[in-house]
Amino acid sequence: MKFLIKTFKNQKIQMVIILSFLLFLYTSICAFSYAQSVSTDLQNSVFRLHVIANSDSKEDQNLKYKVRDNLISYMNTLCKDSNSKQEVIEIAQNNKEELQNIAQATVLDNGYDYQVNVKIGNFEFPTKNYGDISLPAGYYDALRVEIGNASGQNWWCVMFPPLCFIDVTSGVVPDESKEQLKENMSEEDYALISDTDDGEMKFKFKILEFFTNAGIITAKN
Repeated sequence: MKFLIKTFKNQKIQMVIILSFLLFLYTSICAFSYAQSVSTDLQNSVFRLHVIANSDSKEDQNLKYKVRDNLISYMNTLCKDSNSKQEVIEIAQNNKEELQNIAQATVLDNGYDYQVNVKIGNFEFPTKNYGDISLPAGYYDALRVEIGNASGQNWWCVMFPPLCFIDVTSGVVPDESKEQLKENMSEEDYALISDTDDGEMKFKFKILEFFTNAGIITAKN
């Protein structure tokens, strides 16, 4: 104990401790600022679709996919000439009632009486891979479709830029969609979400995930 007291009384050691703390604080602030900036850029560039099944039963999961397919087909028709996220959001807002009707009709036509709730807002998403594009966990603007109790597994895709292909496990993002991504975000942000072996980008991706999962980066107002 006396050794520790003497150690902390040593001015040089005190200075090292203080400088180490300040360096840690500075690094943490820089990392947070970076994560916050990238999170904001991604939020401003992407509009997503989120469909939640009534339950995890095989039947409810199959129903979820049918609702998804019909909504994507309708939105793809409406948004085929859209060039911005805001434009797609406005289309979704203006056609929200029809989207609700399509989803509800799909449920009824398949023999179920679940109520469907359609929302447009800012929601939390986990890290998700779309072919060779990976979006980190965070809060994104989205069209959210809740089927029945909405207690089953989720399905996600990106409506703008259009990445809503059906088989995301083996799919490759179309070059046209990648170009739209590039046009709507900075070069570094695009490098961050692209499939790459760059160790620095992987580290930055983990930083963003850390601050989001820790609840430090939250939904925008």
